[in-house]
Amino acid sequence: MNAKRTGSVSRKTGETDVYVSVSLDGSGIYEVHTGNGMLDHLLSQLSRHSLLDITVHADGDYHTGWHHIVEDVGIALGRSFKEALGEGRNISRMGHALVPLDEALAQVAIDLSGRGYASVTTGLTGERVEDLPSDLVRHFLETFAVEAKVTLHATILEGVNDHHKAEALFKSLARAIADAVSLDPRLQDTIPSTKGTLQ
Repeated sequence: MNAKRTGSVSRKTGETDVYVSVSLDGSGIYEVHTGNGMLDHLLSQLSRHSLLDITVHADGDYHTGWHHIVEDVGIALGRSFKEALGEGRNISRMGHALVPLDEALAQVAIDLSGRGYASVTTGLTGERVEDLPSDLVRHFLETFAVEAKVTLHATILEGVNDHHKAEALFKSLARAIADAVSLDPRLQDTIPSTKGTLQ
């Protein structure tokens, strides 16, 4: 069992150099530098509203576009989250949230199941959300879910403004994660699965 519930991943490839650390028992402190303002904003929202402490430092081949940075940050965040979760003893395991942001409404359900799967409907209509290509919002969430080994359903139910939609989605993810990683003392140091494992 990871008593401190922390994880960190350094990932260096020919395309990117990424470091991510996560503490599940934090207070929403974040230090995020990816080179993309909108991605930084979304990850900051994820930290603040989940109360996870998150550090992200990423550098890479910006001249090719944002795909490599976004994907590799998603990989590293997912893996560090999985490491922080450890065996998953005493966790509530599942969480969901319905979060508004002005005219936008997002719904996320998550299961820290040990099985990576994502169903993501962003409803983004423009090519970009500020300086972030819109489809990379979906790709980031799918990559995170696969690498974290969680089941994720994320949907925008209402909205007009793409910035509001993306931000509401990450805030909803944050609140769902906060519920799922919370500790339930009734579990008495057991794993919340009839299988006896979330691996």
